[in-house]
Amino acid sequence: MDGPTISRPTGRFALFQQGFRPFFLLAALVATAVILAWVAALHGASLPDGPLPLPMWHAHEMLAGFVGAAMTGFLLTAIPNWLGRAGYGGAPLALAAAVFLAARVALAPGSPVPVGTAAVLDLLPIALVLLWCAPALIRSGRPRVLGPPALVLTFWAAELLMLGDAAGWWHADTWDAGKLLALDVGVLLIGLIGGRIVPSFTLNALRKRGAAPTPSPAFPRGDEAANLALAVVAAADLIAPGGPAAGGVAAVAAALCALRLSRWYGWRVASDPLLLVLHGAWAFVPLGLAVKAAALLGGPAWLGGAWLHLLGAGALGLMVMAVMTRASLGHTGRVLRAGPAMTAAFVLVAAAALLRGFGPSLISPMEAYGLAGAAWVAGYGVFLARFAPILVRKPSTEL
Repeated sequence: MDGPTISRPTGRFALFQQGFRPFFLLAALVATAVILAWVAALHGASLPDGPLPLPMWHAHEMLAGFVGAAMTGFLLTAIPNWLGRAGYGGAPLALAAAVFLAARVALAPGSPVPVGTAAVLDLLPIALVLLWCAPALIRSGRPRVLGPPALVLTFWAAELLMLGDAAGWWHADTWDAGKLLALDVGVLLIGLIGGRIVPSFTLNALRKRGAAPTPSPAFPRGDEAANLALAVVAAADLIAPGGPAAGGVAAVAAALCALRLSRWYGWRVASDPLLLVLHGAWAFVPLGLAVKAAALLGGPAWLGGAWLHLLGAGALGLMVMAVMTRASLGHTGRVLRAGPAMTAAFVLVAAAALLRGFGPSLISPMEAYGLAGAAWVAGYGVFLARFAPILVRKPSTEL
């Protein structure tokens, strides 16, 4: 397997010692189980509806379940680093993870739980985590660290729009608005956080090799402009979704993000899969936005499904795997290296996104769905095989 070989036939149970451990594990489990069930249903398996109809359940779980778990694990890991404080663990972490898992079961196909009850259960975990983190964030007196938690709160509001509509808590049709907002918030986090770590990790690696590049030509406020454009994309999707205005904004954002990516010297780290995958995941942002712009500005109808999955499975799916891999290795004292197994997993998830995005226009849609689903499940299956033992137990050699 990847990384250094450590003899650890036994080890201490450590699942609730650090915030990333249970939530990264849950993210990978949800990613695998939901796509397995969804592809099976598309190919004729008889799966009963639960609190949500199957198509709505699939969309909700890949956003609120998969992305939500990864986002929560990231937040619980990043905040202690930002503030220089002890990490989050113990009984509160176990409670948040248990409620999150209970919500997945309550919303699953065939669940008899009423949709309103399942919705309340699903909205609890992020709320609990934000309340848990709020005192330290407020006491820090550092407004800059409030940005990512504020975006996670916006993601929670998107969940509320989705589930409130499904549960009939109001008469307005807010499901689609919530779904788009959740996706857009995830992409915006890639812009803000990924836009910092990808060039930073790349430059640090090149410096260690003695191959630091000469500075790129000046691009004043380029990063800010790209992030602002991603925020405007989210606003346009709330105010005027599906129209030419949203398409035009997406086109501008795609151009700015592509220009931003081109300045990060990704081709210089092609021999390091753990770095290259960060560039590859980020590349799905301008690609997905460009396809979105084409779809909303008069392109063929199939592009609508393409851009949603290029951003969802590509940008979010691949970036989540890349960050979970790097954080799990780094925070458990292991070498930051992706061996053959995880390199294959990165390729499989990227292939899944491309197959789901473009496959239905090239081959039979059902064949494309099946191939994309198989690649996705195989990729996240590799991640689970590699990292579940690392996340659950701490060997005596681990710091």
